[in-house]
Amino acid sequence: MSRFRRPLLFLFLPLVTVLAVAGCSTVDESGSAASTGARTAVIADRDPRPIAQDPVPALPVTVRSFDGVDVTVTDVSRIVTADRSGTLAQTVFALGLGDNLVGRSTASFPASEHLPNVTPGGHGLNAEAILALNPTVVLTDTSIGPLAVQEQLRATGIPVVFVDPTRTLDTVAPGIEAVAAALGVPEQGAALVHRTDEEIAAAAAAIPADRPAPTVAFLYLRGSAIKMLGGPGSGADALIGALGARDAGTVAGLTAEFTPITSEAMIASAPDVILIMTHSLDSVGGPDGLAALPGVEQTPAGKNRSIVDMDDSVLLSFGPDTGKVLAALSDALYPQASG
Repeated sequence: MSRFRRPLLFLFLPLVTVLAVAGCSTVDESGSAASTGARTAVIADRDPRPIAQDPVPALPVTVRSFDGVDVTVTDVSRIVTADRSGTLAQTVFALGLGDNLVGRSTASFPASEHLPNVTPGGHGLNAEAILALNPTVVLTDTSIGPLAVQEQLRATGIPVVFVDPTRTLDTVAPGIEAVAAALGVPEQGAALVHRTDEEIAAAAAAIPADRPAPTVAFLYLRGSAIKMLGGPGSGADALIGALGARDAGTVAGLTAEFTPITSEAMIASAPDVILIMTHSLDSVGGPDGLAALPGVEQTPAGKNRSIVDMDDSVLLSFGPDTGKVLAALSDALYPQASG
C-alpha cells in the first residue's frame, strides 16, 4: 500500500482536441445562465511556452521530497517525469529545460510526444524502461506507481524527487516551485509562477460579469463501469468557481470528492451545464449517450444537451497553462460573450 495520498483525481487518463463552440444561451426560470448545445473547449497551443531559453541550473541542490526524504540532485541533463496528469513534463518544458527531458508518462503534448513513454499502459511505471534512459533525476508523484518501482530507482542511486500529487488551483504555484527547486532553477520558477498567476487573473477578469452564474456539474465517466459526479475537492470545483459558476455537486450537498451517479444525485444537482472530459464523453457514446445516464435527462443541462468537454490531459492538469485552460473553458461556457 502506498504511504502517500493517492487522490481519485488521478484516475483520469490523458489526451486533446480542437475548439468547437456551438449553441446559444438562455436563462432558465431560476435566473441561471443555461447555454444549449454541446461544445468543446481547447487551448490553441498545447506546447508549454518556455519562460527562459537554456537556463543554467545552480547545482548541486538538496530538496525535501514530498515523501520526506532529502534528495540531492547534481545533474539535470537527463530528466524523466512520471505522473498521471503530465503536469511535471509541462512544467519542465515551461521552465526552459525541455531539451533535457528524455522520458515521460502517457499524458503528453506535441513537443513531448517523440519521447519514450515510461508508462506505456497509462498506469504503471516500467523500471527497465526508465533505467534504459540513464536518467540523472526522476520527478514523480504518487498518482502513478507502483511505489516499489520508484523505490527501486532510488536504490540504484538515481535521485528520485516526489512532488505533491494534489492538483488544484491552490497547488499550481507550489507545484511549479517544487519542480524548479529540484532542477536548480528557482529564479525561472518564480518567473513562471508570476506569468501563470497573471494568466489566471486575466482569464478570471475576462469572465462576463453581467450574466447569472450557471450551475455546472463535473462528471467523470468510463463507459458503463465508472460513473461519478464531482463534489467539493474534485479539482473541477475550483475551476468551476474560478469561472464564476457554481459547482453542482457542492450545491447538491455532496461531501465527497466524487460520488457514484444516481438519478437522485443528478436531479438534486440540477446543473445548467455538464463539464466532462472528452474521453469520458466518448466512452458513453457522446451527448445522446450522456443524456441516457440516470437522471441526466431530468436536468436543465440534459434537456438542452448543454455539455462542455475538454481533453483529459488538459482539463485538470493544473500546471503552467492553467490560465489558458480557464480562458478556453470561459469561451465554451459563455459562448455568446466570446463570440
